[in-house]
Amino acid sequence: MPAVPAEPAAKRILMGRPRAQYDGATEGQRAAGWRRSMKDANGELTPRAQRLLRSTARDLVRNNPFAARGLASIAGNIVGTGITFQVYRNGVVDDRLNAIARAHFDTTACDAAGRHDLYGLQLQAARAIVEGGGAILRRRWRRVTDRLPVPFQLQVLEADYIDPMRHGPMASAPGAVAGYSVYGVQFSPIGKREGYWLHNAHPGSLVTGRMGSTFVSAADVAHIFRADRPEQEHGATWFASVIVRMKDFADFEDAELTRQKIASAFVGVVTGNDPEARVPGIASPGDEDYDGVGADSSEREQLDYIEPGTFQYARDGESVTFSTPPKADGYPDYSKVSIRAISVGLGLPYEELSGDLSNVSFISGRLGRLSFRRDIATWQWLMFIPQFCGSVERWFLDGLEALGEDVAGVRMEWTPPPVEMLDPSQEVPAIRDAIRAGLSTISAEARKRGEDPDKFLSEWAADAQRLDALGLTFDSDPRKVTSVGNAVTLPKPDNAKGK
Repeated sequence: MPAVPAEPAAKRILMGRPRAQYDGATEGQRAAGWRRSMKDANGELTPRAQRLLRSTARDLVRNNPFAARGLASIAGNIVGTGITFQVYRNGVVDDRLNAIARAHFDTTACDAAGRHDLYGLQLQAARAIVEGGGAILRRRWRRVTDRLPVPFQLQVLEADYIDPMRHGPMASAPGAVAGYSVYGVQFSPIGKREGYWLHNAHPGSLVTGRMGSTFVSAADVAHIFRADRPEQEHGATWFASVIVRMKDFADFEDAELTRQKIASAFVGVVTGNDPEARVPGIASPGDEDYDGVGADSSEREQLDYIEPGTFQYARDGESVTFSTPPKADGYPDYSKVSIRAISVGLGLPYEELSGDLSNVSFISGRLGRLSFRRDIATWQWLMFIPQFCGSVERWFLDGLEALGEDVAGVRMEWTPPPVEMLDPSQEVPAIRDAIRAGLSTISAEARKRGEDPDKFLSEWAADAQRLDALGLTFDSDPRKVTSVGNAVTLPKPDNAKGK
């Protein structure tokens, strides 16, 4: 009998017969709850998944205080009072163009709705990104007769405006290579983003008669979202990983509150010796509202609720039996564990989300704050500034060109909002020493505080000139007073060298 050939080792490995060398690759009962998928980011984040995640997250923000606090904290720290700018030409501040930009973006002239300045629009976009997974910033060209400093305005829309039904390969002429769309985002055959299919009105709007979607060029649209995976074209709400946990914790709180209400509701039951006595709450013969059917026990007014201080009367032989619900101990501990898990999922410090500072020392608070600052800086410089602020910069330069301005060498430098010092008495000397040692610069430290370096140094120079004109000397003037309070001694002239 011929020998049966051995099964190739590669085939056995692909079939998964040998025991996995990685515990996470096991397929036994312990791994039965895992939902493994080989889909790409867009395959997992389908239009249905986006819709359900967004609607659930918005419900949490409306009704859950921790969700509302988390949204406000993340968006507020990313934008704060605004990510400001300065207009530079060839590395030097261009005062004239900077004044034009200020007149446009620091006022409501830049808002298509006429309600917010640029920084209010930034906050709206940041909230939409965290809550709904993304935001749309659309450029609206305006006529010169509208008398705007720059002939365009900005419109912030929720990501729901993207029409997900525009999906798949596009029609093309015979023999031509067709482009394609991914849930409302249109690409060329080589994968270049061409534009977006945007609904004419919000899908959930009460305004009727504006159904359908319109193609808008990518040059006029900025789609801002956090891309967690390569080739991801839509963002998920930042509450995605904690939605179920937040709902479970809210249910636990409701159950605990109901238990406490029941435990505090003492009820007295009064009985008597007269079996024919009238029972309060039940119609009896002789009562004005007696209709002849009140004597039937099945038609008595039932006491189906309890409240503190209730007295219920009963005839002889009747009694009331109360159930003894089990106690739910450990409420404070469970609450802390749940809120910590929620804060980790959102990327927030526990103290920031809960407002509980009872067990926080300066060191632990500082360490948590430093980690949070790194996350905020990541979201600012790798997501919001390139996608939102970068689009505003491009559109501003286009607007200047439309006005006939020369934009060669012009760019906008963006500065995030300042970060408050946790311990100025320790941090200020450290900044001073870093500058004196050459490890940092005045401009770099000014940017870290959210200030524009040119404006900061210009104000310093103006103040110094004013003090000199008035003949005033303060300890804060390093030109004339040392750090220990001594007067600065200037070197004597070197006559031999003519200095």
